[in-house]
Amino acid sequence: MPKRVGVIDLGSNSARLVIFERTSRFGFFILAEHKIKVRLGEGAYENGGVLQPAAMQKCLNAFVEFKELLQKYGAKRVLCVGTSALRDAPNGGEFIKLVFKKTKIAIRKIDGESEAYFGGYAAHNLLSDFKEGVSVDIGGGSTELARIKNGKIEAKISLNLGTVRLKELFFDKGDMGGLYGYVNEAISAVGDEFASSNLIAMGGSARALSNAIMAIENYPIKIVHNYCYDYEKYAPFFSKLIGAKTLELAKFPIKKERYDTIREGAIIFSEIAKKIGAKSVITSGVGVREGVFLGSILHGANLPKNFNPSLKSLQDRFASESSHADKFAKALFSVFFSLHKLEDRYISPLCYAAKLCEIGARLGFYAKHESAASMVLNGLNYRTSHEQKALIAAIIAMHGKPNLSPNFANLSEILPNERTLAWLSFLCEFARILNENALKNLEFKFENLTLQITGAKNKLMLKDSLRKLPKPAVFAINFI
Repeated sequence: MPKRVGVIDLGSNSARLVIFERTSRFGFFILAEHKIKVRLGEGAYENGGVLQPAAMQKCLNAFVEFKELLQKYGAKRVLCVGTSALRDAPNGGEFIKLVFKKTKIAIRKIDGESEAYFGGYAAHNLLSDFKEGVSVDIGGGSTELARIKNGKIEAKISLNLGTVRLKELFFDKGDMGGLYGYVNEAISAVGDEFASSNLIAMGGSARALSNAIMAIENYPIKIVHNYCYDYEKYAPFFSKLIGAKTLELAKFPIKKERYDTIREGAIIFSEIAKKIGAKSVITSGVGVREGVFLGSILHGANLPKNFNPSLKSLQDRFASESSHADKFAKALFSVFFSLHKLEDRYISPLCYAAKLCEIGARLGFYAKHESAASMVLNGLNYRTSHEQKALIAAIIAMHGKPNLSPNFANLSEILPNERTLAWLSFLCEFARILNENALKNLEFKFENLTLQITGAKNKLMLKDSLRKLPKPAVFAINFI
């Protein structure tokens, strides 16, 4: 597959183009993302699903622009899927031919279950670890659910329940009784197999709700992917939002572009959450687009269990290939255990930090560790919880010092205590120094409050660097 791949997701409300760049076999990142609110389904739901001329023309214009962007980014392959509005439309085939004739972009019309599958597949592979859950992807024309359990998608369903559909059929007419009747009838098709305490929120409306809660909480990380919250705690907030008048929406931390459909989205979200018995919400920044892309490189298989595509991508682009820092960090964690007595769950973020602590040098030597920490916060997204990401960034930013830099102090509310941070920062910097001195085959032994290092006896720069490194406890270092 080419290095850069464009994926277009054509929904009832918006068309999105994402440019994925592969850095290795499974390592990748999003190079660019562009969204155009095309409203392909506008006017269709009151006309038997028939796509209206004005909506088709606007959407066609968007595809012309997407074609120009694909050429600009040098994307050699394009994957395009059309969802609810297109599959509902009697004249959908006509529109597909029109787009291909004008742009040579082939739209693949997918059914509702396929749409549910792609969303669930992306969430399963790219969220941080969760045992089970139900992905709920709220779109303009439909809502898809996928039951994820035991490492696979066990059930999927598509409902003719979307924000634009509800807006045109009921909300704009003030028919709230009809709206709730319609919603409840649609949701009645969701069987007991979808019961779950974890709701995985997808789609623009659901993410907008998560962003609003993050704003209310003044949450320190601004990336919505992997953000989690207690559904019952915020159910009253959803109720207030649903009951608000249009002119009152400015009082809520909702982007203005979402005003026209956010209440419809909140209704769908709340009713489904109650139907499946959700207690916790896990926000997914990935969905159909990422599912389509992953399917093209994995051919339906899952990413390897302990593989992190974001970590690999950052390493591919910015890290040294010859680094042994993570191995040193793991060995030091073990050898100093009698002093720090930290839980084994800290080994993984420590090793991640050791692998990534030098990536900031690609931006410049000075303040390279704060640069690396910022790169982690913005780039280490897939398969990493917010707490893990914050911890990895903090370890790197501390650069062996016992205190967190003021530039990252806002992360403290989701970080472990100062003693734990001080030890992890020390271990990471110790490992970085060993790696910097081009050392490989070292042996460590700790006894009588003395660390013995075998294999680096004549390394003057190493000794000088370790002498300057603040220790989180009292012990000696001996080179033999």
